[in-house]
Amino acid sequence: MSSNEAVIYIVSDSTGETAATMIRAALVQYPQKDVSLVRCKNVRTEEQAERIVDECFDRRGMIAFTMASRPLRTKVKELAAAKGIPAVDLLDPLLSTLDIYFGVSSGSHVGALRVVDAMYFKRIEAIEYTVKHDDGKTMSDLDKADIILVGISRTSKTPLSIFLSHKGWKVANVPLVLGAPLPPELAKVDQRRVVGLMIDIESLQRIRKNRLEKFGQDPGGEYASLSHISKEIEFAEKLFRENRRWPVFNVTERALEETASEIVRVIAARLGLPDSVLF
Repeated sequence: MSSNEAVIYIVSDSTGETAATMIRAALVQYPQKDVSLVRCKNVRTEEQAERIVDECFDRRGMIAFTMASRPLRTKVKELAAAKGIPAVDLLDPLLSTLDIYFGVSSGSHVGALRVVDAMYFKRIEAIEYTVKHDDGKTMSDLDKADIILVGISRTSKTPLSIFLSHKGWKVANVPLVLGAPLPPELAKVDQRRVVGLMIDIESLQRIRKNRLEKFGQDPGGEYASLSHISKEIEFAEKLFRENRRWPVFNVTERALEETASEIVRVIAARLGLPDSVLF
């Protein structure tokens, strides 16, 4: 490693995006340095931390970390100190300052951090599941979805899925394709979890035209034509009539948060879940 080369290990129990953003912002002050960032995601055990610290030591790097677990943060500090590795806890200074400001210790409530961790990891798991099951990419583990959204193209399936996943819901969305049968896996899941999405024809045409223009494509093709869209909507309505257990939501000119809230309310009621799941 030359004098101008450096490596910084970003260690996180999640994606590490927050820590990476902070490090990049700081590195603007060192334009003369050639720095490699090594992002270590989903680090949740001491064994993982030990392997990372060993590798960082071999490469003569430094460590920046953000983790919800206080014991794990302490362990990383101890491991780094034992090997003489520079290490910075990006979360601890904030918590310490908040302790002073609020006049309480962030660790004074026994079990509180464990609850936060559980909620945090539930959201991460939900997001990972949702991204994997976006737009019918895979039908595997469809029965593990909390909510399954079904609709034709541009009915807000993906935005709704991602929004709901950040609330801790595992969401799969399945596109309806004109003339194509429903995936057989859809009939095998709990039908109380399936939701249909619909939109007005004029709004859908406008959305599709705008999308085509955005990507430099011809907005006058079949995809955005009223006649084709009309056939798609009729096809979707027919499928929804055949599957009357699916509640259908019209997303026309509606805020994403409003539709998501109504979907959760209906699903929670159908599954007998407590009001605490609502947002």
